[in-house]
Order: sequence, then structure tokens, then C-alpha cells
Amino acid sequence: MDWTSIICAVVALLGTALGSYSGLRLTSYRVEQLEKKVDKHNNFASRVPIVEEQVKSLDHRLEELEHVIHLAEGK
Repeated sequence: MDWTSIICAVVALLGTALGSYSGLRLTSYRVEQLEKKVDKHNNFASRVPIVEEQVKSLDHRLEELEHVIHLAEGK
């Protein structure tokens, strides 16, 4: 085995290691961004039932007011 082969193998090993490290960093970054999106979605999903309850309450109040108006018009 001559020095040229050894140097070529070392350069190839370094290139592979560097490429793998860069790919790992990119994957970690993308996973982190996805986790942020999931957290945002989970926060939204936990607030939806509260909003639905408020809408239901407002709808009930509107029906009451419509009933009062209807009674007032009848008098």
C-alpha cells in the first residue's frame, strides 16, 4: 500500500465524516422546527373547546334576546 492510497482513504473518510455531521445537524434543525409547529398546533387544539363553549353560550344568549324582542313586539 502506497502513501497515495492512504492519503486518498483519509480524505475520503474526512469527507464522509463531515457530510454525515452536516446531515445530522440539518436533521436536528428540522426536527426542532417540527416540534415548534406541533407545540403551536397543540396549543391551538387545546383552545378550541373553550372557544366552542363560548360560542354556545353566546348563541344561547342571542336566542334569549330574540325571544325578548319577539315578546316586546307582541305587546
